[in-house]
Amino acid sequence: MSLQDRLNELKATVLTQINDTKHLDLLNEIRVNTLGKKGPITEVLRGMKDLSAEERPVIGAFANEIRDLLKDALEVKKAELETLALNAQLAAEQIDVSLPGANFEPGHAHVIQQIIEQLEDQFLGMGYQIAEGPEVEEDKYNFEMMNLPKDHPARDMQDTFYITPEILMRTQTSPVQARTMEKHDFTQGALKMISPGRVYRRDTDDATHSHQFHQVEGLVIDKHITMADLKGTLLKVAQELFGEKHQIRLRPSYFPFTEPSVEVDVSWNDVDENTKPEDIEWIEVLGAGMVHPNVLKMAGVDPEVYGGFAFGLGPDRFAMLKYGVDDIRNFYLNDVRFLSQFK
Repeated sequence: MSLQDRLNELKATVLTQINDTKHLDLLNEIRVNTLGKKGPITEVLRGMKDLSAEERPVIGAFANEIRDLLKDALEVKKAELETLALNAQLAAEQIDVSLPGANFEPGHAHVIQQIIEQLEDQFLGMGYQIAEGPEVEEDKYNFEMMNLPKDHPARDMQDTFYITPEILMRTQTSPVQARTMEKHDFTQGALKMISPGRVYRRDTDDATHSHQFHQVEGLVIDKHITMADLKGTLLKVAQELFGEKHQIRLRPSYFPFTEPSVEVDVSWNDVDENTKPEDIEWIEVLGAGMVHPNVLKMAGVDPEVYGGFAFGLGPDRFAMLKYGVDDIRNFYLNDVRFLSQFK
């Protein structure tokens, strides 16, 4: 059999194999076996050494033609099988887009964080700045600069987590006020700030107490600040959180860092011009007062020129009052059933 006949027979055989193949891996075997270095075309070409000089270019050109034809046939078949495989995969993985999708409920801020953010928005609108400070604090800022020297009996009011004799977990956010007063340039204007954050006390956890809770303390220092400014500010805060029909009252109290000091109550029920005083139900919500001159002096502020007011409230307690929660521990148990009520 001549080389040309062998090439024609090879072409017919391989084309039949290509057409009959249903799998890509088998098609690749045909390619390797036919066009590889040890394949039949290479074997045929090795026999060209026995041909005459006139026959060699003819058989060589014919062999290249057969090789190119088989390459094209393999590529066409490969594309056909890949398309069939893709269509089969798509059919097997078909998604019914008319089916309802999975429900993913968006998250929301914790109820205490909601109260804090509501207070921050309100005070920012009133021209206050928001200041933050370390939770691991120096005794100097937490107590001494709040008019509570080491031998002051009022320190007994706050059992404290001490890390060293001079370092502690802050019991209030007041040290942020002391740090801010030290840095503030009063020649550039008044200081109006709130300091939200976590505080720590050695309380026994129960329905109304926690060893860790939140505070938002406020401070205003300027010339000619009066108790009327304090009351107006606190009334606006209470009505923003609890409603326009709620009122406040101030009762004399004692805090080492303010003089005079007051406890602030909010009416539990709505109050209007027809409400009798004896029908108003009051509940204590925060402490406040005019900044003690000693606090101003220790921060480098002249109490003969400047005065101010300060207040401190608990977002945890405000959340309890606003939503009727009877146990503060519910806020910290991470029970989604409870927390999802406050979207």
